[in-house]
Amino acid sequence: MKTEDIVYRTIGGETLHGRLYRPDRAEALIVEVHGGAWRSNDRTSNAAIHEHLAAHGCAVFALDFRLAPAHRYPAALNDTNYGIRWIKANAARLGLAPRLIGGVATSSGAQQLVTNALRPDFTRYVTYEAALAGHSARLDFVVACWPILDPLARYRMARGKGLQNLVDAHHAFFSGEQEMAEANPQLILERGEAVSLPPMLVLQGTADQNVEHERADLFAERYRAAGGEIELVKFDGQPHTFIPNDPRSAASRDALERMTRFIRSRLQKESVHG
Repeated sequence: MKTEDIVYRTIGGETLHGRLYRPDRAEALIVEVHGGAWRSNDRTSNAAIHEHLAAHGCAVFALDFRLAPAHRYPAALNDTNYGIRWIKANAARLGLAPRLIGGVATSSGAQQLVTNALRPDFTRYVTYEAALAGHSARLDFVVACWPILDPLARYRMARGKGLQNLVDAHHAFFSGEQEMAEANPQLILERGEAVSLPPMLVLQGTADQNVEHERADLFAERYRAAGGEIELVKFDGQPHTFIPNDPRSAASRDALERMTRFIRSRLQKESVHG
């Protein structure tokens, strides 16, 4: 396996890198978007996930993106959209020939990724450039880990429980509740605005203090009602970010294996129907 840091975007004088994990043979290419409450962490934060996926035959392109408070909504979602389209446009040049291109994301990164997956051509997130023409941010599958699927509900929960660090994170990124409602996977489904419903795996701990784990159930119910295919797996007693916190734990090993099984199943289905 080879690892390489690549500049995928320069905007406003800021250079954004992606870390490409390249196994000897990759049938799937995964764009990974880290969490960090929209204002911290980088492309190395979920290295345990990247390395596991790469060891099981997936190329991984882990994105950096512009962070709050210097860059507020929709900058990070625009970078996520751009990163997906950029790797599609440049895959062949980089020696990649994946049969499927999917996404994996954690926490607030999952809010960015899933929002784009549901509305890949939403005007506020798409930057049109000739080099990316013809490449959409549509994904063949998504894995969302301890995701923020309803940022408005999470904000109100954090305010109600006095979780000031989370409240401050929302204020740093969003200008107000209207933006939290706009970039909101749950509400996008409820408003009937989703134009793409890629097969999805959601991994969620039941002891998560950063997001109510029941939000994942509500999202899965609405996703299925909209016609999407989704698998939700709950991990008893596991907190937010449990895989990077302790990649060797039984729960983390189980979660990582579920990721690879899910991706393998998508490849098998593509082989049958492709």
